[in-house]
Parts: sequence; C-alpha cells; structure tokens
Amino acid sequence: MRIGVYPGTFDPITLGHMDIIQRGAQLVDHLIVGVTTNIAKSPMFSDDERMEMVRREVAQIPGANISVVGFSSLLMDFAEAQGASVVIRGIRGVTDFEYEYQLTGMNRQLNDRIETVFLMADVALQPIASRLVKEIAIYGGAIHRFVTDAVRIDVEKRVRETGLKG
Repeated sequence: MRIGVYPGTFDPITLGHMDIIQRGAQLVDHLIVGVTTNIAKSPMFSDDERMEMVRREVAQIPGANISVVGFSSLLMDFAEAQGASVVIRGIRGVTDFEYEYQLTGMNRQLNDRIETVFLMADVALQPIASRLVKEIAIYGGAIHRFVTDAVRIDVEKRVRETGLKG
C-alpha cells in the first residue's frame, strides 16, 4: 500500500488545500493529512480545532482513503512513523518553489527513503493563502471565494469572538 503524507498547519484549511488533498489522494492508496503547528506562525485556531476542521472538510471527498493525524515532530520522522513513502507538497508559485526546494533538500538529508512530490495548485486557487484569508476576514472582507462555507463561518465567528479588527 502506497501511503502519502500531506502536511500543513491548515489555519484555516482553504480551497487550495482541498485541491491538493483531492488530487494527492488520487496518487496514493492512503493519504494522511498531517496537521502540525508551525512555531513561526500565530494560529487563529487551536490544534484540536484545526484537526476537526480538516476532518470535517475531507469527509466531503467521496471515495477517498484519507485520514487526519496531528503531529509535532520533524516531518520526516512523522512520515516514517506513518509508513509513508511520499510527502505531497502544494506549490502556488516561484516563491513557494524556492522554499520547498530547500526544504526538500534538507528532508532528503534526514531521510532519503521518502520522496517529495510537488503538486501545482489549480490556477484559479494559486493566490489563496491561509494567512491572507485570515487577514481579509480580520479587516471585514469577504472570504467565501477562498474557503468552504463551513470554514468561512468558523473564521468569521473566531474574528468576532476574539475581537480581532484591522
């Protein structure tokens, strides 16, 4: 069985993430969406909230063998522990590629048995970034074109609850 890992913070999960998950799931027998915390980012949602959000969203993908697992370790250690032979990474553009290229080189040094596969985001979804979705929501902008309705409701509710205003 070919197992793949698609890692991310998913804060929040966007339509761009969902595109990569749907397409990545077609490349492997089982896709594990690894939800992690990036210490360089300030999450809007807790680890548990993000896990639940991702589970709810991937449950909408018919026939896919996808599970959602949280982790707080090196990606290569997590992927190996899951029995993965491939890590799937989404790329929106050249800036992403430069970062991902460097990250892949480091990961190969840590574990050369696990391949990294890059998937280009759908052209219509390339500009979407979780960071920008949160910023738009904080400033009162409409985010419905970037996330599902359920995620939009979650984000708007969090902005109201926390009193975040631009």
